[in-house]
Amino acid sequence: MLEVAELPELLERYEVWLERQPLSERTRREYARQVTGFAEWLGADPARGADSLADSFARDYTVRDFKRHLKVEHRWSPASVNLALAAVDHFFRFVGLGAADVKRERLPQAAPRALESDELLAFVRAAGRAAARDRAIGLLLVYAGLRLSELVALDLDDARVSGRKAVVVVRSGKGDVYREVPLNALARNALDDWLKKRPAPAARTGGEPLFVSRAGGRLSARSVDDVVRKLGRAAGLELSAHVLRHTWVTRLVRAGNDVVLVADLAGHRKLETTRRYSLPSLGDRQRAVDGLAVDQ
Repeated sequence: MLEVAELPELLERYEVWLERQPLSERTRREYARQVTGFAEWLGADPARGADSLADSFARDYTVRDFKRHLKVEHRWSPASVNLALAAVDHFFRFVGLGAADVKRERLPQAAPRALESDELLAFVRAAGRAAARDRAIGLLLVYAGLRLSELVALDLDDARVSGRKAVVVVRSGKGDVYREVPLNALARNALDDWLKKRPAPAARTGGEPLFVSRAGGRLSARSVDDVVRKLGRAAGLELSAHVLRHTWVTRLVRAGNDVVLVADLAGHRKLETTRRYSLPSLGDRQRAVDGLAVDQ
């Protein structure tokens, strides 16, 4: 039977085992830190977990006490508590007892981060002042909801502009989903301007890229991310391409469009993913309580 006194040696063996697990380096590092914290808490009072390393019933009660300790004494957030519980479960799997029967904390439900109306206006204006390529990148992301990887993968013939209509074709989105996304006038005009000024690529390898670097090669995801962050800074914002996508989906949902239509445009395979965008944001919550004020 394992004893609490054996914890130091057990922790060393766990950390060796942890290094061989198919987890990211960040996850391994965090699990090691959380399990060390659990072991220190357990070792501070041997009676607390006398049988927890050998008996599943005692394990469950011990982990519930640890959860209460994190919530009440350390005042950890629900997400932090859940991370600690995941690490402790991983440790008990190593011990051979399996995961503890302890409920996770309910996480606050909120829509993904999206730009507020004034922030969106500032971004669009910043993009409007940028060079043709960067303007087209910014407006395609904010008005077509493309993922960064999807924009980078666009070839010249994936951008179809004719008269007052324009469509971008995503040939292999997340989950290998094909979709066509129509553009509004601002995005269409920016794309058309870029197509007129776009230099010839240095070489054609696997299609002719829509967005090219100064050297003539396909623009990398990192370069596009740099463009987005530069436009964001010009607008006084810290953001990523994904925030622009979230903004696009949020605006479609909140404009009253059918959720099936929005899911189709966004390339979501599950409607639950799209419905998340109808959840209240932090801004919504703030406006709701601000609206309770009365004149004094």
